[in-house]
Amino acid sequence: MISEKAQNVKLAEARRYIMERVPSLPELGIILGSGLGSFADLVEEKIVISYKDIPHFPISTVEGHAGQLVFGKVSGRKVMVMQGRFHYYEGYSMQEVTFPIRVMQVLGATGLIVTNAAGGINSGFHPGDLILIKDHLNLMGDNPLRGANLLSLGPRFPDLSEGYDLEWRQKALTIARELGINPQEGVYAAMSGPNYETPAEIRYLRTIGADMVGMSTVPEVIVANHGGMQVLGISCVTNMAAGILAQKLNHTEVMETAGRIETQFVQFVQALVRVL
Repeated sequence: MISEKAQNVKLAEARRYIMERVPSLPELGIILGSGLGSFADLVEEKIVISYKDIPHFPISTVEGHAGQLVFGKVSGRKVMVMQGRFHYYEGYSMQEVTFPIRVMQVLGATGLIVTNAAGGINSGFHPGDLILIKDHLNLMGDNPLRGANLLSLGPRFPDLSEGYDLEWRQKALTIARELGINPQEGVYAAMSGPNYETPAEIRYLRTIGADMVGMSTVPEVIVANHGGMQVLGISCVTNMAAGILAQKLNHTEVMETAGRIETQFVQFVQALVRVL
């Protein structure tokens, strides 16, 4: 386990590196999931920093994740966009997976929009749907807050009764209607991966209340809440989960569906940035 002091030293070094290259600090962080990276093209006055150049930053290894931070403005808001994220299944610790969220916090960001590609469990969802996350199930077998607590950023026992900000969700539902997007919410279940779930696991997840399933997001949201950030989560349903339809799953389908709705997704997130 990494001590609180060691974690703070790493954060300070990453913060210093970024501040030497970015003229203004972000107020809002945005994480772009698999196949959804083109939102970064909207950023104005952009400064791009590769993950590999930032002290202590992991490196994204998954197709559909560009692996860079994009700083600048969207709709007049100062943003820090993660074009690609890190996953527990890549072999990183939970602290490494969530290190970028900690960096957002020490840079002063107070809000987070987190997005992902997810498998649909709720039979009312369809590939291509954009679903607001209203709650989650952490079934990854680990927790990013395990170990030394970063007391300067948050309490030992943070509250997650409203892990996904209610006010932000209500604003997002209104915007979805205005854009012609069917306003839907659901519970996101996080599994460790990297294999897709079995039909039996999906039946179990449905029984305990999951509407969609994926391999990310929850660690980031836990750490964001620990650090006092407001959070909005959006899942892009890129495929129906195992056993829902009579077909096998593959990452190509995930990328193809994400690409098909990317324009709508970008419009949605851009509109959200204006009002959150």
